Amino acid sequence: MSLSVFVELRFWVLVVFSVVLPAGIYGLLLATRSISRAAVLGFGIALVVIAGVDVYLLQSLATLAKSTPSLADDAVFISELSIALYILPVVFGGIGVNLISHVLLRHLTEAEKRFDREHPDD
Repeated sequence: MSLSVFVELRFWVLVVFSVVLPAGIYGLLLATRSISRAAVLGFGIALVVIAGVDVYLLQSLATLAKSTPSLADDAVFISELSIALYILPVVFGGIGVNLISHVLLRHLTEAEKRFDREHPDD
């Protein structure tokens, strides 16, 4: 058992999944001048998966923080402050769902237009 969750691998994985990967995805989305629907869909799915992993890691670290003697990790992962940590996964998941929805709505709109062109009398 470690003295603090801040030295655990799970904590550093949380940092990567909460900061590094989403920043990379947002950077790629902002830097590209043109992007395929498949890429947008992939980024959306990736953000939803990142949100899920973040929530799992936060829950796991909260459980682990209860068993460590450190008060610092208790203050971050067990107190009311821990609610603030869930804002990032909510934002990532929301943006990811929005990207997925955007791709699906565009596809359905084009499919409806295609159907109307192919079946003008319906």
